[in-house]
Amino acid sequence: MNTASSQRRPLFPASGPTPGLLALVLYLTATAAIAAEPMAGVQTERDIPYVEHGHQRQVLDLYIPDQPSGKPRPLVIWIHGGAWMGGGRANPPVLFLLRERIAVASIDYRLSQDAIWPAQIFDCKAAVRYLRANAAKYHLDADHFGVGGDSAGGHLAALVGTSGDAKQLEGELGNPGVSSRVQAVLDWFGPIDLLLMGRQSGPNSLIQHDAPDSPESRLLGGPVQQQRELARTANPLTYLDANAPPFLIMHGDADRVVPLGQSTLLAKGLIDAGVEVTMKTVHGAGHEGPQFHSPEIERQIAAFFSQKLQANENLVEGQ
Repeated sequence: MNTASSQRRPLFPASGPTPGLLALVLYLTATAAIAAEPMAGVQTERDIPYVEHGHQRQVLDLYIPDQPSGKPRPLVIWIHGGAWMGGGRANPPVLFLLRERIAVASIDYRLSQDAIWPAQIFDCKAAVRYLRANAAKYHLDADHFGVGGDSAGGHLAALVGTSGDAKQLEGELGNPGVSSRVQAVLDWFGPIDLLLMGRQSGPNSLIQHDAPDSPESRLLGGPVQQQRELARTANPLTYLDANAPPFLIMHGDADRVVPLGQSTLLAKGLIDAGVEVTMKTVHGAGHEGPQFHSPEIERQIAAFFSQKLQANENLVEGQ
């Protein structure tokens, strides 16, 4: 593991956060704090450590729907947003997938004030490995795992998807030899190339992406443009090849936090590599806009994961 990833720092520099950055983090943290309501026909297990004797944030919640057919359930692992410096696993926005008898795991990971890059992807991959290693215990289908995330979580989900079993991103957090590959990826407005965020942003951007206290700079442990090689290791396109799983990308065209061009860049890279990708531009939607929770969007996501994780067969036989 990169020894720099264990460095800690205060949440904001002594001069204080920029107003836009503070508003963003407070908003994302507040929305993530709403607890999910209990659901009938769903077994919920909370606070499961996916790293033995690990950090307090290396835990996950698991929602397992009833399956009358007795077949193992496919799984979607949700990675929360929050600029890599806030947010949490409570109330993942994909719980509607439980109606398709797709299980949902929602994970926390170390934030940038806990540890710098690549600790975050080490945690995400450790969670995937833990869930696959314990698939029989939770009656999950280890061959059909999906991953999704919003904003910073979208970045991490995309990277899980493109990096497969890339050894340099696996870390040493448990279950060695277990695959961290996934079979489908949902990316909601995630950053892709941290070095281009500033250039792609318009004059109304809420974040100065190249600033020393930007989320990207804090993630990398220094001003992003001075951490170019480390930023390359955080780019999902660095690891992309034709073996990547299908992607569904959704991004609002009024996003003032993560430029729409980031998702366009990812979609083009996937197409050029011969990977199946669907990109939906959500008109009028800002960052974390309510449009992403519409019935239409939910139907598209449910159809994507049901098909790619072969959940339709489970649903039909279980009815």
